[in-house]
Amino acid sequence: MFDTVSVPAGATAGILLIHGGTGRGDHERERGSRLAELGYAVYAPDLFGGPPTREAIMGLVANPAELRARVVAAWTELAAAVPITFAVGHCFGGLAALELARTGVGVRAVVSLHGGLTTTAPADRITARVLAVTGAADAFCPPAQRAAFEAEMTAAGADWQLLVLGGAQHGFSVPGITREACAYDTVADRRSWRAMLALFDDTMHG
Repeated sequence: MFDTVSVPAGATAGILLIHGGTGRGDHERERGSRLAELGYAVYAPDLFGGPPTREAIMGLVANPAELRARVVAAWTELAAAVPITFAVGHCFGGLAALELARTGVGVRAVVSLHGGLTTTAPADRITARVLAVTGAADAFCPPAQRAAFEAEMTAAGADWQLLVLGGAQHGFSVPGITREACAYDTVADRRSWRAMLALFDDTMHG
């Protein structure tokens, strides 16, 4: 799962699991294991290529071309192993998943969990299905950002969903998160997980 694509026997679909701002860790291992148990191939790449510093994060956020190049390179490895690909990320990873959709590569669906929703390089067309899940109480994703996301997705002709969870803060899917203005939320975590799996299932069989 880390550094190489893990493909369960018989898997035809794979998920690019993109880490948050603290890099790959226990959260990615736990989520990746759960997805593998469901029969998905899983690949959790390192997009930073070095220490997960604030400078590294902000540098990639400010340079969507570089971020897209890195996430596309990771997606290409997954796509070489399975015919159907999805992507999901939380926090920084959610933003990266959306940037992957904006490139126009053949990823079938992407999910952003409490990630940044906007970019300095909006897409003209998005063919992947898009699900963004954010907390209504997320101080890092105010209503204006959600509105800009809706406008971009609509203008790009995307098949998109925005799920806003009442009372949830930033980081709602990460147990034990301790950052300021962040909090784990059991209900939001469960609902976002179910929404993600429903999108993947509908994309494969709908």
